[in-house]
Amino acid sequence: MKPAGPLREGFTTGTAASAAAKAATWLLATGEALTRVDTPFPDGTRLVLPVAESTLDAGAARAVVIKDGGDDPDVTHGAAIVARVAPADTPPGTIAIDGGPGVGRVTLPGLPVAVRRPAINPGPLKQIRAAVAEALVAAGRPDLAVSVVIEVPDGEHLAARTLNPRLGIVGGISILGVSGRVRPFSHDAWQASVAEALDVARALGHGAIGFASGRRSEALLARECPELPETARIQAADFFAFALAEAAKRGFSRIVWGTFGGKLVKMAQGLANTHAHRGETDFSALAGWCRLAGWPEALARAAATANTARHALDMAPDRAAKVALAEVLAHEALLAMRRFAGPGPALTVLAFDFDDTRLARLEQAPR
Repeated sequence: MKPAGPLREGFTTGTAASAAAKAATWLLATGEALTRVDTPFPDGTRLVLPVAESTLDAGAARAVVIKDGGDDPDVTHGAAIVARVAPADTPPGTIAIDGGPGVGRVTLPGLPVAVRRPAINPGPLKQIRAAVAEALVAAGRPDLAVSVVIEVPDGEHLAARTLNPRLGIVGGISILGVSGRVRPFSHDAWQASVAEALDVARALGHGAIGFASGRRSEALLARECPELPETARIQAADFFAFALAEAAKRGFSRIVWGTFGGKLVKMAQGLANTHAHRGETDFSALAGWCRLAGWPEALARAAATANTARHALDMAPDRAAKVALAEVLAHEALLAMRRFAGPGPALTVLAFDFDDTRLARLEQAPR
């Protein structure tokens, strides 16, 4: 069990790439292999990171930093982020940055990175360049032109567990991180991926967008809304308010959300984030919704003492009672969706049972 106390922050792939690039640059310029490297964050603060490996071969340097997600690890937690730095035949002081094996390439418009370029976002790109420039200045070689290539040995495998395939980023992960830090339960990288997926959908001309809590609910969303192509379906996880606000900001005319009963209850409560760490299920409110759905009073009271929202839903005496409750919850969820999305888009909420059948589908025209 994790001891009580503050949760440990981690650092992004952008910070790991910056540290590796700085260590490799120092090795190239001085011949000295660092075991720790003082790395700048975008806001000017700093972090000293361990260097897992440094080698110099045939006039090029290579350094490795292990990505650490802190107490909120994502799929890249523990990944080796590699930087290869070599002299370049370019104007003095030039720092060219590219992506190598395991770093994805962009193939669709709408992302902050141009098509055919490596998936190194603008923030990390500046962070890497600043770290390399620091090393060159400190080594007394500010005029040295260098080529920096970022690699992630297991990147293509890791990318299959991210939104990259949906975003049209092929061959590896993205190098991400606006702040350079990973704060526990903030899931900044996932939010950034949702925003980027929305940008891609708009760039492809989609007028409607579909959100789902995860893979299973997205598959059911695709079944219920075949008019939504894959690039118009996004796994938004627990970011209920964020996803709706970002979709509305981009002018989508219709927003659909597909989810199972447990998340539906959190949506009905109007929680901005439906993660267990951000808000508990209000079983008293759930009991009231059971009453509105026509459940017998004894069952409604029992729902108030349920272990989980799923447990409460499974107390329904029959299919009709479960559908009635799902429709009440979907109505409340639609009201919350409207608050977060504003008056512009048409809204649809789809509620699925745990046997993958549809329990409710409610829609609301633009206000």
